[in-house]
Amino acid sequence: MRWSGGRGSGNVEDRRGLGPVGVGGLGAGGVVLALIGYFVFGIDPSTTMSVVNGGGQAQQQEGVRGGPADEAGRFVDVISTSVDDVWSGVFKQAGQQYQSPAAVVLYDQSTGTGCGLGQSAMGPFYCPSDQKVYLDLAFWQDLETKLGAGGEAARAYVIAHEIGHHVQHLLGADEQAQRLGRQGAESGSVRLELQADCYAGVWVARAPQVSGGQVALAPADVEDGLRAAAAVGDDRLQQQAQGRVAPDSFTHGSSAQRMRWFRRGVENGDPAACDTFASGSL
Repeated sequence: MRWSGGRGSGNVEDRRGLGPVGVGGLGAGGVVLALIGYFVFGIDPSTTMSVVNGGGQAQQQEGVRGGPADEAGRFVDVISTSVDDVWSGVFKQAGQQYQSPAAVVLYDQSTGTGCGLGQSAMGPFYCPSDQKVYLDLAFWQDLETKLGAGGEAARAYVIAHEIGHHVQHLLGADEQAQRLGRQGAESGSVRLELQADCYAGVWVARAPQVSGGQVALAPADVEDGLRAAAAVGDDRLQQQAQGRVAPDSFTHGSSAQRMRWFRRGVENGDPAACDTFASGSL
């Protein structure tokens, strides 16, 4: 994957080294409860943690803003900047102005967010309340050793997917997903996640042209991205965690669905092809 010559914007908030934070009264049991709620019932971890703590607020931290000097941090800066550049162009073509996420936050173990306490065990996530992407870089090792999806392209897919959630927030897709959930329709959460996968594919398709070739994925890199999409499918994660698959509790989509929508974005390069909410079949 080509990225080292790419532009960084410094829209990174580096909280690494500040140490984990907590909320009064929240112990390991609370974290486990949140993760069970997420993987089995599809409940947002921050919602569960808020209940466990009686609505307590996570401690807030202030990290260093700018472009990290280490290679891992620079990778996040360059890829997130490339994703933002692609979406800025897409919005401009539609006569709209794109607003980048407030920051991509790098942290260790746990950190305060606008959505509650962020835990590395949750994996990378986007918080719509503060419009920030949160990432513990230890996830890269888990992605490779526990989920079998290594390589820079797999990591880039994750970053593009999370910023895809920011795009959805700007366009109101997250609210649409919530309405579907309240109406008892087919999981709005699954449609939201699959659309973010497709948006990650749109970035792959458009990045070379937007970056002047400084950021680009070769066909073999795209395969790494597809392996990452498959690795985080609900069916695979449930099979690993509980030894069985419960399709009715899917929140992100199956491995096959996630691969299909990511590939669709790569092949079309058109966000209009990513309308999972209008699709009869996922």
